[in-house]
Amino acid sequence: MTRACSLLSGLSSQGLAGKQTWRKAGLAALGITGMALAGCADQSPSAGGGVSKPVASHKIGVLLPLSGPNAGLGHELLAGAQLAVGTTASADPTGLQLDVHDTAAAGGASGAATVAVSAGDGLLLGPLTSGDTAVAAPAAQSAGIPVLAFTSDISQARSGVWIMGITPEDQVQRLVEQARQDGRRKFAALLPNTPLGHALGNGLQSACHDQGLPEPTIVYHSGTAASISQSLRDISDYDTRLQAAKGNSGEPTPYTPDAATADADAAKTADKLPSNLAAALGTDSNSAVPTDAPKADTPKLEAPPFDALLLGDTGLNLRNVIVALNETQISLPSVRIMGPGLWAAFATKLGAIKGAWYAAPDPTTRQAFVTHFMAVNHHMPKPLADLSYDAANVAKTVAQSGVSGYPASALTRSDGFSGVNGPFTLLPDGRVRRALGVFEVIGGGSPAKMQSAPAKASAISG
Repeated sequence: MTRACSLLSGLSSQGLAGKQTWRKAGLAALGITGMALAGCADQSPSAGGGVSKPVASHKIGVLLPLSGPNAGLGHELLAGAQLAVGTTASADPTGLQLDVHDTAAAGGASGAATVAVSAGDGLLLGPLTSGDTAVAAPAAQSAGIPVLAFTSDISQARSGVWIMGITPEDQVQRLVEQARQDGRRKFAALLPNTPLGHALGNGLQSACHDQGLPEPTIVYHSGTAASISQSLRDISDYDTRLQAAKGNSGEPTPYTPDAATADADAAKTADKLPSNLAAALGTDSNSAVPTDAPKADTPKLEAPPFDALLLGDTGLNLRNVIVALNETQISLPSVRIMGPGLWAAFATKLGAIKGAWYAAPDPTTRQAFVTHFMAVNHHMPKPLADLSYDAANVAKTVAQSGVSGYPASALTRSDGFSGVNGPFTLLPDGRVRRALGVFEVIGGGSPAKMQSAPAKASAISG
């Protein structure tokens, strides 16, 4: 049985339905969609894909939940795909047309894929979730039909199955690339023990390997203030640094609050999160990150054994991480703090980690799509529609290039494709590299500024 699992709160697939659906889906353009829809699905074995010759049809199969609790999401993605193909598809000499199948109907995603293959579809767009992708891909691969799935679960990527969501791995690759250019070489990570945390950790390992950097130090915390504090002390060699500072200065041992005190102090400094952000984070807490460093009688410590630190928390846990950063004296200029694209949703509240970076698309690139979508559909597009538009635009671009069907050589062309959020390239192993910008938190209640503009994504292996 498959299920979609939120990275932030373990939401079931049913949790995507209802009024909160669009709020969670709003994280899509940052790849969290990716994980919210990618989640903890049961995994099926990799399909054989022994058929080397793809079908020649330019008919596009679309696999989406068009009934049931996720029907709203499905119809929004369908609208995105239809917008890319246009209204004149029936007259298109390439024969481009959408063949839509409901993954929530009897037979599920597997049955929908089988029907699409039997109907002669030359390319499949969808399904929506990681679990559905796992069960739909085998039928497509056996027939040599490519799949452009809307999940960001990198474990589903393989030859012939591309992951269209902006993945945590992609974000980390971009951050490490920029940090390396900034002279950073020793990377570490303090991450939550969640699917998102592990996706970020795996991405950091791959990025350091790909870019010729030393193996990063990665620690996962359990989510309590005590676990966060102790984990950061461990990876930063806090005790050693403190003893060295005391030996040099003779200053007293600092006061260290226990977990209960830390939680109480953090609650006192909390600001209210916007209600939609609280919903997106999957928490009933109205707390935000503290804006002032906790007072502690601590001597100045030397730099920790890393010069870049990746974080993955939001909400209450991020507040506790910031308290621990202050306690352990981890900040610029000695350490560059980096985090997930989720931070874009509340960057104005991150003044306590001024100078921190996150990777995300340039939001200005989406405006033309928004205008076009609203003109046709009469409502603002949800970020999930970006993915289906991009996937359908790949199909349209390849079909209009004059090739027969959708061969891998055409899908993985070096020029890549134009996307709602900027250019992207399909890699032979099923991953998708997108042009992401690096944004810097500037504090003072101001939005983050683009520190480095998106560049054409490189096809880094690993």
